[in-house]
Amino acid sequence: MNLNFYMPTKVIMGEDCISQNEMEFTKLGRKALIVTGAHSAKMNGSLDDIIKTLELVKIDYVIYDKVRSNPTVTCVYEGAKIARDNNVEFIIAIGGGSPMDAGKAIALLACQDIKEDEIFGGNISDKVLPMAFVPTTAGTGSEVTQYSILTNDKAETKTSISSPYLFPTVSFLDAKYMDSLSITTTINTAIDALSHAVEGMISVRATALTNAIAIESIQNIASCFEELRSEKVSRVAREKLLYGSMLAGIVIAHTGTTAVHSMGYSLTYFKDVDHGRANGLLLGGFLEFVQKAKPELIDTMLKAMNLTSVEEFQILMNQLFGDKEEITMEEMKKYTSIAIKAKNIKNSSVEPDENVILDIYKKSFGLS
Repeated sequence: MNLNFYMPTKVIMGEDCISQNEMEFTKLGRKALIVTGAHSAKMNGSLDDIIKTLELVKIDYVIYDKVRSNPTVTCVYEGAKIARDNNVEFIIAIGGGSPMDAGKAIALLACQDIKEDEIFGGNISDKVLPMAFVPTTAGTGSEVTQYSILTNDKAETKTSISSPYLFPTVSFLDAKYMDSLSITTTINTAIDALSHAVEGMISVRATALTNAIAIESIQNIASCFEELRSEKVSRVAREKLLYGSMLAGIVIAHTGTTAVHSMGYSLTYFKDVDHGRANGLLLGGFLEFVQKAKPELIDTMLKAMNLTSVEEFQILMNQLFGDKEEITMEEMKKYTSIAIKAKNIKNSSVEPDENVILDIYKKSFGLS
């Protein structure tokens, strides 16, 4: 058996885990750049907890709170300049996937002189600022991955920077920051995490170990389906979703994602469909395609979800997501031509061709 498993991020989970582990920050440096969005970290209390903890251990900080959904290359270069100008020694990223993705890129660009047109080239050294992450949604798993996903306007899609040097140093998981999340965001992020675990099992790089972690992730997320459907999500369920999301992040850190992400990126880029929702709208069609070649694999996933068929899974997704966006045939053809070029396609153990991808789009949006 061959196995290569690497997960260097220290994970600390539990209520008030930031204030109870203040010395973790002193290990990273004496001045931090806090990377976050404009509103949510202030509203859910996470930013306040970080500031109080930093002040307690006498760590200086600067705040960069201009990260928006689907961060751009321009955004991370702006953040990196602030980091350099203020001589910060480490990065704290607070928020959902966007601030965490931006935080990784800023930690990289603060130390390395990489031109904007070369940022996705993969030429990354070990000069990266240490990072402490605080996820405030349960979906991306970015707190335990080596990926920074940025909007790539040149390619008209989202593109990842990937390096083992981009793993956060430490991540703090506290579900209390998710109590105020809307049901829409809760559902979208939960299905994003589910998609990571499922795609990880379909990846050509899947192993017995990553599959075991993926099943644990799927079971935790699936145990919350009824609360998601009822639109009343308890703290206990949010803890399970946060835990499941983190596990799914560990999975894709080793397996990568597959065709679902390649297809979903166009829905996000061109139609502004939330990333998790985009994955969820496409996932049923992709599972149906994979099931023809690997029925036992799909049955294993469905069993972990307490479901009996892909059709039942699709019904669940329809219930959670409601009315779908309108996508024309011409748009689907354009998205197909973009998706087929993505490296995620070849990472699928059952690889779809252009006809299959177009068919999944059509089935997902009622044109077949």
